[in-house]
Amino acid sequence: MKIDLSGTTALVTGSTGGIGHAIAKGLAGSGANVIVNGRTQERIDAAIASIGKVVPAAKVRGVAADVSTAEGCAALVQSVPDVDILINNAGIFEMKDFFEIPDADWLRFFEVNVMSGVRLARAYIKGMLKRNWGRIIFISSECALMAPKEMIHYDMTKTAQLAISRGLAELTRGTAVTVNSVMPGPTMSEGVESFVKELAKQSGQSIETAAAEFIKQNRPSSLIQRFASTEEIANMVVYIASRQASVTNGAALRAEGGLVQTIA
Repeated sequence: MKIDLSGTTALVTGSTGGIGHAIAKGLAGSGANVIVNGRTQERIDAAIASIGKVVPAAKVRGVAADVSTAEGCAALVQSVPDVDILINNAGIFEMKDFFEIPDADWLRFFEVNVMSGVRLARAYIKGMLKRNWGRIIFISSECALMAPKEMIHYDMTKTAQLAISRGLAELTRGTAVTVNSVMPGPTMSEGVESFVKELAKQSGQSIETAAAEFIKQNRPSSLIQRFASTEEIANMVVYIASRQASVTNGAALRAEGGLVQTIA
């Protein structure tokens, strides 16, 4: 199977690093015209250069906009009025005791992780329906189903994404537009790598040992017993964004290494 996204325009929010950057690279490698998004032009320029090294013929441009705000989303839409593929990837996470999470943190996580996707989907889905083709993909998490106690405010946003994605999919009935969610498990993105390095420093272990111990102690049900790479997650997303994934709609797709112990 050859995935060819030539002629499509794909917007990936939060794509200057981590999973979003890997997705942007994968989409560019499949021929899509890719818009990289981040908060600073400096990071966008670095991300575009990085993609160009791997995909020399990549058609990539960037738009600096903070999608955690209504104003930032509006500026992004003004710069990019129409897209065929929207990847709602922008997000934040942290581990914090439930009793220490103030109201402001709950609202901040909701604005960044949930409302960014809501605002952009609202702006772009009508055009997709009119053209009778499009893909919207929310990058959720296995935390949407498992809700680990160490980051409940994050879990809440990831579950919300599943509900929004499924509801939007209902609006596409009878069309060639699809809306899905992808749920990565523990993934070695930049933010997670920094977290693991800090664990290694605190415990006096190597980074590899600290990563393995984290999975063993905190995600013991994982079948792969390791962190996924950002490219492994991107592979799933690029397929779901493709024309070949035409009958996958309204789904919450697991890419969590068998961590969630359920047959459905």
